[in-house]
Amino acid sequence: MNDVKNIYFVGAGGIGMSALIRYFLSKGKIIAGYDRTPSELTAKLIREGADIHYVEDEKLIPPAFRDKNSTLVVYTPAVPNEHAELQYFRQNGFEILKRSQVLGLISESSRGLCFAGTHGKTTTSSMAAHLLKQSTMDCNAFLGGILKNYHSNMLLSEKSDLTVLEADEYDRSFHYLKPYMAVITSADPDHLDIYGTPEAYRESFEHFTSLVRPGGAFFLKKGVQITPRLQENVRLYTYSLDDKTADFHADNIKIGNGEIVFDFVSPTLRVEDVQLGVPLRINIENAVAAMAVASLNGVTADEMRDAMKSFAGAERRFDFKVKTAKTVYIDDYAHHPEELRNSILSVRELYPDRKITGIFQPHLYTRTRDFAVEFAEALSLFDELILLDIYPAREEPIPGVTSQIIFDRVTIPDKTLCKKENLMKLIENKDFDVLMTLGAGDIDRFVKPIAEMIDKTLNPEP
Repeated sequence: MNDVKNIYFVGAGGIGMSALIRYFLSKGKIIAGYDRTPSELTAKLIREGADIHYVEDEKLIPPAFRDKNSTLVVYTPAVPNEHAELQYFRQNGFEILKRSQVLGLISESSRGLCFAGTHGKTTTSSMAAHLLKQSTMDCNAFLGGILKNYHSNMLLSEKSDLTVLEADEYDRSFHYLKPYMAVITSADPDHLDIYGTPEAYRESFEHFTSLVRPGGAFFLKKGVQITPRLQENVRLYTYSLDDKTADFHADNIKIGNGEIVFDFVSPTLRVEDVQLGVPLRINIENAVAAMAVASLNGVTADEMRDAMKSFAGAERRFDFKVKTAKTVYIDDYAHHPEELRNSILSVRELYPDRKITGIFQPHLYTRTRDFAVEFAEALSLFDELILLDIYPAREEPIPGVTSQIIFDRVTIPDKTLCKKENLMKLIENKDFDVLMTLGAGDIDRFVKPIAEMIDKTLNPEP
């Protein structure tokens, strides 16, 4: 990596790729790349020094990046194999690495703290990064979300060799990592277009546990159905929300008045009166895992208590956009049935007597096909549902697979199937009580217009 002068990113606008771009810009590398669509994130990367274009054309590759001896190419599996620019680099003998392979190199050259799981990994890794960053230990971090505390998904340190990494199971990417410590938050089947069966998906997580380096530690959420395959001299710990048989757990949990306070219990330490900056029940469990890792890496009880209170969360992870007595609007990245279920039930707990409306955009044809029943069950927890068309991402359409196969199974009567382009017209002048937008596609582009629309209804012009 030291000999590389130029790094070209194919798929530069993804949240994981953009963190790598920021990392290499900080190291003085010259960065260019392609992404399919302009976004706020790509605009920020351009302002920070990256040269990014949006048309798939090898002629747009800058001249300096055509020297294979000084250029490394990094790509994401979301980019199709026939991509014209990837083809150019392959045909001309460039060194080409997946994003996950580059993260593997980074994890190998530092003490990598790697967080894996079908869901929970972004929030938990973000909490761990914040705990370390706000302590005397410090850290580097590559995260799957933009942390509100830092307005970035990339944290850098000049003094720490601890690196927090979100370990992505898609395409078995996390198999390239060499963790010093690793956490698995969940292993509910997903990405069956890649893995084929739930058994193969779980086996992939079991293989991940074998990558933890001797002398390190592995943390498994109690009840997750995987069997660790740890190397010798790797410590095994369990954690839980409130199971007192787990090595790390919460105790004396108090929920009320929009606040959550609990005691953190470890084999050697009890931290009393930990207050969550983002007060959701699911975040107690996430906080226990993050604090477990932080405590084993030198973060003190007082540092943990202060950091958990100040943690503002990641954008699009249960992100409050409007919060008044009359109307609440929350945006969330949830795109797996279990994530949806947890998010909706968390809102129900916070607002038990209010009408909750959800706008959901399914992500991927294969995921919709594989989990249509489970999606419908989760979405039926809403009082009102607006269901958008499937966001295809990297996939071609599958005959017979549309949002209709979820919609037909949703049991609540107040449900509407809506095309994306008709959404704002459908909801204009609606008087929402509690509103949620959910999904991993481009539904995030509606967040600002919806928040502005709600603000106008709450504060009409005289």
